[in-house]
Amino acid sequence: MCGIVGYVGKKNAVPILLDGLKQLEYRGYDSAGIAIIDNNQIDIIKEKGKIVNLENIIDKDLYSNIGIGHTRWATHGVPSNTNAHPHNVGKITLVHNGIIENYQELKEELTKNKYTFKTETDTEIACAYIDYLYNKEKNMLKVLNKIKDIFKGSYAFGILNIDEPNTIYAIRKDSPLIVATNNEGNFIASDVPAILKHTNKYILLDNYEIVKLTDKIEIYKDNKLINKEIKTFEFDINAAMKDGYDHYMLKEINEEDIVINNLLNKYNTKEKILSNIPNISKYKKIDIVACGSAYHAGLVGKYLIEEFGNTLVNVEIASEYRYKKLFIDKNTLVIIISQSGETADSLACLRIAKEHKAKTLGIVNVVGSSIAREVDDVIYINAGVEIAVATTKAYLLQCFILSLIAIKLGIEKNTLDEQIIFDDMNKLPTLIRNTINNTSYKKIAKKIYKNEDVFYLGRNIDYATSMEGSLKLKEISYIHSENYPAGELKHGTISLIEENTPVISVVTKEMISEKTISNIKEVKARGAYTVILTNKSLDKNYDCCDDKIVVDNIHDIFKPLINIIPLQLLSYEIAKLRGCDIDKPRNLAKSVTVE
Repeated sequence: MCGIVGYVGKKNAVPILLDGLKQLEYRGYDSAGIAIIDNNQIDIIKEKGKIVNLENIIDKDLYSNIGIGHTRWATHGVPSNTNAHPHNVGKITLVHNGIIENYQELKEELTKNKYTFKTETDTEIACAYIDYLYNKEKNMLKVLNKIKDIFKGSYAFGILNIDEPNTIYAIRKDSPLIVATNNEGNFIASDVPAILKHTNKYILLDNYEIVKLTDKIEIYKDNKLINKEIKTFEFDINAAMKDGYDHYMLKEINEEDIVINNLLNKYNTKEKILSNIPNISKYKKIDIVACGSAYHAGLVGKYLIEEFGNTLVNVEIASEYRYKKLFIDKNTLVIIISQSGETADSLACLRIAKEHKAKTLGIVNVVGSSIAREVDDVIYINAGVEIAVATTKAYLLQCFILSLIAIKLGIEKNTLDEQIIFDDMNKLPTLIRNTINNTSYKKIAKKIYKNEDVFYLGRNIDYATSMEGSLKLKEISYIHSENYPAGELKHGTISLIEENTPVISVVTKEMISEKTISNIKEVKARGAYTVILTNKSLDKNYDCCDDKIVVDNIHDIFKPLINIIPLQLLSYEIAKLRGCDIDKPRNLAKSVTVE
């Protein structure tokens, strides 16, 4: 989950590295550092905390035409200056994203060979082992070919060797890494935003490909020099700016009507859905596998596909799915949902599914990501760059794609009214904008933000939405938040309700709304502060309700897209009132690329 950037070229590397790290800070912000080569000497500057802390201690006159940088999300070893990257051992200096699982075994071998260590990190061990091999081989390409069979786990390395002061080496295994180029130099980076100010020309690296960057790009696989396609990333750098918003999260929520409208052009007719959504009806079962918010989107998909597509769906957390006994075969479709397309557990599940001969479908945002490349078929959500760690627009689009899968199955099985579906689908941008502009969440936030416990309730698909609402709150406000199926209250949960405990309930499913209202009355009777999120057709003067958020009516298949927006905005407003770092909440990173 760390961020890597490297540059060699005609310009000063220092500002390029710092800016690249700022663009990658969503991947980790426990510490940051850079290493440059100047007068055949390695200079390493690193600092605990965010990139600004590093920037403040760097001499503004510092100059080099080559360097590597790193922003850290700590795995092995506490956040500290000592544990921060880059690491140096002997002639080797490197930055690392990933986890070396057998580092203890490697450390024992190195200790026997007179190596000593200063840090608690697996990365220092990797650095030392590369130095150890280089002292034997005197050839970096041979060394990096050897580590493929030695290092267990995942890694993306950016490497400097003082014996080659004009060269950056890089290699990846199961951690993302790209190469980029312009007329003035060459780059490596964990993700595209790091290089967009300089170029939109990049190369996607595959596992075990070795890069040698000088004034040219050389890529090796199995000891052979290979040619790789240079891709063009179609992206406006201004889209990654805040555009006057206080936070990226608020900006990205305000883009939800835009990104939906962009997708509608591809899916807003029966014919377009039938041609652009893969054939799914032939499968007896669907397994949806994901993590975090994407898992919640998967639960939304389960309810929709089962109700409207009449197909059995199983939804699993990826970190559990990969270790359980699986009942899947060629008649199973496994859907992998991942914004980044690099989520480690989800990627592992994809590979396991393929071993079982199941067909695989990816729902991802990042074009050319590992999951996108390895699945049998892929649907891109086209959310654009999402900077805030807590996902908003990407989650909404994941739900939308899953609703389209349900619609296609429903069309094929004649289980839905197509006219109503498409009429309401084309209303989505307007209704989403109406929901964003509804500011009733602000007064509710003022009543909640000082609490340390909040509960969410819902039934059926409303329960899935409440799960995501609860996650948003805990992610960015640090309030303890839990969600429950409303019917489970009496099975223990209600014992936690005290005077003025906030309970937020999603009540938009008409056939079960009265059941949920009964549950709300139970918590109200025990002193809870109750908030109901409902739609206009169910809006009543409920005596159990202290405050309400009322959204527009829309077909059930699209309700999750509308219902989640007030919960996103409520979480944002609460976090803002509490003075939290909304875009970069503590201990979290945007993309979880380690297990």
